Amino acid sequence: MDDLSIARALHVVGVVLWIGGVGMVTTVLLPVVKRDVASQRHALFEAIEGRFARQARATTLLVGATGFYMTWEQGLWDRLLDSAFWWMHAMVGVWLVFTLMLFLIEPLWLHRWFAHAAALRPERTFRTIVILHWLLLGTSLITVAGAVVGSHGGF
Repeated sequence: MDDLSIARALHVVGVVLWIGGVGMVTTVLLPVVKRDVASQRHALFEAIEGRFARQARATTLLVGATGFYMTWEQGLWDRLLDSAFWWMHAMVGVWLVFTLMLFLIEPLWLHRWFAHAAALRPERTFRTIVILHWLLLGTSLITVAGAVVGSHGGF
């Protein structure tokens, strides 16, 4: 087994854990939290998603490192200049959004905003969180599907 095969395997495992976790939060956790009393949703959501955030940070770092390595090792930089490889742009974009969210926006601003907004308007705040999670999950799944088809010559 060569380095590229190991990098590809780690990349896929990282994506499965990361996007699979987003799917679990969106389709399982949020509907359960929605059933809770509005004033208690914030604490329950933060407690559970906080544990997932650590996993998501680790897996996004793994995915970013292996994606960069594979692109560098195979000399695929020119694909980022070609719209036919839209799925590579999508992978970088999804990775960038989550990385910024997990490492900058969430710890520096989002937690405080969420606590404040949830105290003032719990229903509206929770609805916003649900919509954003569905948008992130949908975009991520389209990207994963595009990457699988595209990397196997389907486009």
